[in-house]
Amino acid sequence: MKKTRKIMAVALCLLMLVMSLSLSAFAGEEKFYLVLGDSIGYGSGILNSKEACYGRIVADTNGYEYANHAIPGHTTTNLIARLGEEKVKSDVAKADIISISIGGNDFLMNNLYGLMFDAMVKGDYSEFDAIGHKFYNNFSTIMELIRALNSDAVIFMQTLYNPQSGYLRAPYQQGADRINGAILKYAEEHPGEIIVVDVASALNSDMGNFASDAIHPSAKGNEAIAKLLLSEINKVYPEGKTEPVINVKGEDMRNATFAGTINAMGVFFHILSLVLGPFYRIISRIPMPYM
Repeated sequence: MKKTRKIMAVALCLLMLVMSLSLSAFAGEEKFYLVLGDSIGYGSGILNSKEACYGRIVADTNGYEYANHAIPGHTTTNLIARLGEEKVKSDVAKADIISISIGGNDFLMNNLYGLMFDAMVKGDYSEFDAIGHKFYNNFSTIMELIRALNSDAVIFMQTLYNPQSGYLRAPYQQGADRINGAILKYAEEHPGEIIVVDVASALNSDMGNFASDAIHPSAKGNEAIAKLLLSEINKVYPEGKTEPVINVKGEDMRNATFAGTINAMGVFFHILSLVLGPFYRIISRIPMPYM
């Protein structure tokens, strides 16, 4: 009897040891975190973007393996092409978590002066609608390409914020609304495919979240995005942390000239709207003859 008890005790100890090792291995399993998109994901608003952008903060906080393939200036069309590159495809295929920031350049790189003239002077947002529709179609293609490579990754899609404070704030918001509307439409039509991360709501209420170029998130803004992403990731992987670990403090850019150009453009189109706006409003009310 004593011998039997000893054997059972040894067996139980071995079982507990195996379970302990298994749990430790599971707990220590490293996840791969991938950032895709544009200059927001790249961290263009800070000088030390590689060490202090929000992607780096998220990875450092939870010890994730990390890659960042975001490229400044990229549109949804560019991201589609980038998803054909071998290194990007390889990283997408092994990613557990993917966060995407894309869409702002679909407006900014698409005849911005013409868009602002139409919106502010003519009150015509038809081109904004067209860009929103194209974004939706391109984003759908992006998701198809990602899912063809990786059906299991959790994808976090960020909404587009509004960094403008002058005359361009209202038309810029119209552009952001088209992009965000398309993101929400995709999420609604494809349940479970993406998790929408409302960066717009997190950043828009405090202009300190934006860099001096009036386009990109500042160091403070990157930390805010990281905190929001960590909170959303924690809902899927609750073993992770939600308070950002800042190993390297972001260094804000200084004296960005682009902000001055943006503000001057806003003033210029505002003046044009006062001079020419009434004329275009009258013209728009005149019924056009049938051809």
